[in-house]
Amino acid sequence: MRDMRVGPTGFHDVRETNLGVVLRAVRTLAPCSRAAVAAATGLNKTTVSSLVADLIARSLLRETGESAERRVGRPGVMLALDDRTIAAIGVEVNVDYLSVVAVDLLERDLVTRHIPFDARSAGPDACAHRIVSAVSEVAAAPALRRRSVIGLSVAVPGLVDSPNGVVTRAPNLAWLGTPLRSRIEELMDRAGAAPVPVLVDNDANLGAVAEYRGGHLAHTADLVYITGEVGIGAGVLMNGELMRGSAGFAGEIGHVRMVEDGPECGCGRRGCLEALAGIEAILRAALPDRFPGGALSRADLADLVETAVERAAAEDTVAVEALDTAGAWLGRGAAMLVNLVNPGAVVLGGYFVPLAPWLLPACRAAVRELAFAPGAGGCAVETSELGLTAAARGGAVAMVDAMESGRLPLPAPPKDGGAAAADEGAS
Repeated sequence: MRDMRVGPTGFHDVRETNLGVVLRAVRTLAPCSRAAVAAATGLNKTTVSSLVADLIARSLLRETGESAERRVGRPGVMLALDDRTIAAIGVEVNVDYLSVVAVDLLERDLVTRHIPFDARSAGPDACAHRIVSAVSEVAAAPALRRRSVIGLSVAVPGLVDSPNGVVTRAPNLAWLGTPLRSRIEELMDRAGAAPVPVLVDNDANLGAVAEYRGGHLAHTADLVYITGEVGIGAGVLMNGELMRGSAGFAGEIGHVRMVEDGPECGCGRRGCLEALAGIEAILRAALPDRFPGGALSRADLADLVETAVERAAAEDTVAVEALDTAGAWLGRGAAMLVNLVNPGAVVLGGYFVPLAPWLLPACRAAVRELAFAPGAGGCAVETSELGLTAAARGGAVAMVDAMESGRLPLPAPPKDGGAAAADEGAS
């Protein structure tokens, strides 16, 4: 499937849309009766009964028994999402790792994998091969046995032409004009895998989706997620929807110039926020003895972050001051976003999370100082609880949302009419 946008509306499209409406209503109300779904959606009861029957046949809804509520007439049969039948997979590509997350219809994790991988040295083609092999391994896991995979989402740190699946520019990966989706589809077809829709998007965007759908600040409608990897990007949600901009490239806060003639950034310019407060800049300043020749092996980032945490916890002056300075720069960048879009929360992710005890005080102080609105317009500055899998998880839940919104096809009813296997434990 090349284009996940909704096409012209016909009878079939209206029914598919209404199926998604009912599915979302049950997600919100479950356990609930058909009458409750009709009341919530405005659809008449006959239509709701037909749609529910269709969704049960597709193993997306199930009946859970009769309502205990006392009422005149027959008791209503309660409905819930059938979480045994489908899976959605998200992958995050970063400089030093791949993350893979599979979720069920309730957006609960089925499989979570973190795979050390030097994506920059490997190059885009080898990376596409590794993505496909990682997805194949996850699809074969016991937790996905007999489940139908509805889609695959790939998060990349850089500018992404998402409708066409092309990574326009990813400086930290050294990718330029990479047709990632078509390459993944080609490799999956060559491997004999069942065809599934593939989405490629920016990692910060999908991190923001993950926070909105399942983070500790879930359903904060106006939210900014700032990545804490080698690069710095921002996923911006306004009223629960991603703010993409005219070409889909919104949120590149890491490449806003903060100082003239500052340190060189991976994008080739100088003085960008990423060059001042990205994880490489933090590690060079906090652990100067670890880079006597100036070289940083990105394969060792996780170990170096752990060392920085240990030194800061031991009150090493160099490490603590480096983190305090980086936190202040992050706060300056976040304050720009607070002034522009007035979010309810700014969430720091990635490697910023373990460093947060030393980054956050200066970051919050800078936001309070530089935000124009009193009290920073009510914006909270917090850290993510989703770890290094946020973008992968966001990609997976974005596929579930796309299915419910009619941008992905609903799975067809099973030929045998039976339900899929019962829930298996997450691995």
